[in-house]
Amino acid sequence: MAGIDETLPFHPLNIAVLTVSDTRDEASDTSGALLAARLQAAGHVLADRRIVTDDIDAIRAVVGGWAGEPGIDIILTTGGTGFSPRDVTPEAVAPLLRRTMDGFSVVFHQVSLGTVGVSTLQSRALAGQIGDAFIFCIPGSTGACRDAWDGVLALELDSRFRPCSLVGQIPRYRGICP
Repeated sequence: MAGIDETLPFHPLNIAVLTVSDTRDEASDTSGALLAARLQAAGHVLADRRIVTDDIDAIRAVVGGWAGEPGIDIILTTGGTGFSPRDVTPEAVAPLLRRTMDGFSVVFHQVSLGTVGVSTLQSRALAGQIGDAFIFCIPGSTGACRDAWDGVLALELDSRFRPCSLVGQIPRYRGICP
């Protein structure tokens, strides 16, 4: 049965959070704040946190920089995944991906369907791998970030999750975590 095996050690990940928004600043960034708080409460390390505008080059600069840092395992973006003309996070990130993780979008939409109904169709959430770092692009609402963390990422990023977690694919944990 799938779940957390409390007999196993927890291995913390270094996670960076990027908020993509033309209107939010540090004081009003509730989505980025929720992700930062949740990941730290889970025992992970907040490696960096930034806010950039809905601009392809700005998003790529931060994401590409983080993906090239050996100290960052996971990148979480929030915002820019909808259908408004300024929503460009998928267009910025997709060309950087070496591999896609199609299942993240599927599972995120299943979780989100329970909270926002068919409005989940308006999200272009995506995930994949850039170099050795994994990236998860989440919608910008606080509720979507809560759905993504509580319903998907909290388990997938916990080394104790069985039958397996993504942690075993992080280079520094290969061979330690199945």
